[in-house]
Amino acid sequence: MPSPTPGFRLDPDTARFLMSGVSINAGAGGADGTPSLCRAFGCRVDPGGGQVAVFFSSRQAADLLRDVAHSRALAVVFSEPPTHRTVQVKGRDARVVPLAEGDLARVRAYRDAFAQCLAFLGFTETMVRTLLDCPDADLVALAFTPTAAFNGTPGAQAGAPLSPMVAPPPGAP
Repeated sequence: MPSPTPGFRLDPDTARFLMSGVSINAGAGGADGTPSLCRAFGCRVDPGGGQVAVFFSSRQAADLLRDVAHSRALAVVFSEPPTHRTVQVKGRDARVVPLAEGDLARVRAYRDAFAQCLAFLGFTETMVRTLLDCPDADLVALAFTPTAAFNGTPGAQAGAPLSPMVAPPPGAP
């Protein structure tokens, strides 16, 4: 795996893709190396592309949250079912953060968009909403700084690193 780029930032197109109605799954490793995985309920990418927050049910993500608390490492896969376009984003400083203003609306919008995305494949809205059901009080956000992103779309470019936007050095105009 290539070394992370200092000042790595997601480009606007990638950020829009991550925040659309795509399937989102995150994984981490436990202290004993056992993997944990959980489906997310949407995400937020800051306007500069330098921070990502992913939303989970705290109960469903208990193992993932425990593992992230131990290692702070997180890998998140964003995949569009109809096209199989897939992006993986990794970070090494993941931590639980309070939901920000607008995050509950983002989760609701994500549920709507993911239901629309899967309707194309024959999944009912009821099924998708059941899959993504979680009381608002149970929602938790894991925020992290992206250190690398990869094309996970099947094909010749699968696994290729995505080109980051590189932040200017501090004090640069």
